[in-house]
Amino acid sequence: MIKLDNTICLVTGAGSGIGRAIAVQLAEAGGMVVAADRDIDNARDTAAASTGRIVARYVDVTEHAAVSELRDGVLKDLGVPKVLVNSAGWDRIEPFMDNTREFWEEVVAINYLGPVEVCRSFLEPMISLGEGGKVVNIASDAGRVGSTGETVYAGAKGGVVAFTKSLAREVARFKINVNCVCPGPTDTPLFKAQPDKIKEALTRAIPFRRIAKPEEVAGAAVFFASDMASFVTGQVLSVSGGLTMVG
Repeated sequence: MIKLDNTICLVTGAGSGIGRAIAVQLAEAGGMVVAADRDIDNARDTAAASTGRIVARYVDVTEHAAVSELRDGVLKDLGVPKVLVNSAGWDRIEPFMDNTREFWEEVVAINYLGPVEVCRSFLEPMISLGEGGKVVNIASDAGRVGSTGETVYAGAKGGVVAFTKSLAREVARFKINVNCVCPGPTDTPLFKAQPDKIKEALTRAIPFRRIAKPEEVAGAAVFFASDMASFVTGQVLSVSGGLTMVG
């Protein structure tokens, strides 16, 4: 059984979907969890799922000032997080040639620059504390193999994969592990917003003939956040029910 023993954990995008499931499972493992989201009401709903072990905080990962304010508040009220999970993400399914420049900018700002901003902000106190830590980035199998209608999103998530590997090399000397989870189709608000024919096609393509539950993706993230993954870094784990297999 994974035990986090009051380890301070920060999860962005924790207001719903995979982020919420990760926050809840970290709390169940004994962590003290900050559930951060730009929808503060949803973050509070996440906090309500665990008596006393999850606190809700506002953050917009695309805004430097908001991330800095989150960091300063967490350090003041709880201390330095030992676990950092970047789960905030956003997309809209549409052909690349229908995308607007504003759409590109928002996709990249949330899905790629968001994790970069959060890591830069929180790694400094983690390194200064000198006790190591864990960073888990939630990317997507779209970033590994591509996905029709998600071209810029796939590019941003592919960037998260490469960022994870490079960052893992840089911070290993500080005893900080950096790993990446790549979900396949998962029962989240983003998936539910897709057209029925796309949802049905994706479900048929998965060997298990069903999409993932957020809790199933969360299990991979919690593993990377635990001491069970103490000698694992720079790795990418697909949680796709076999939709994307690679040797």
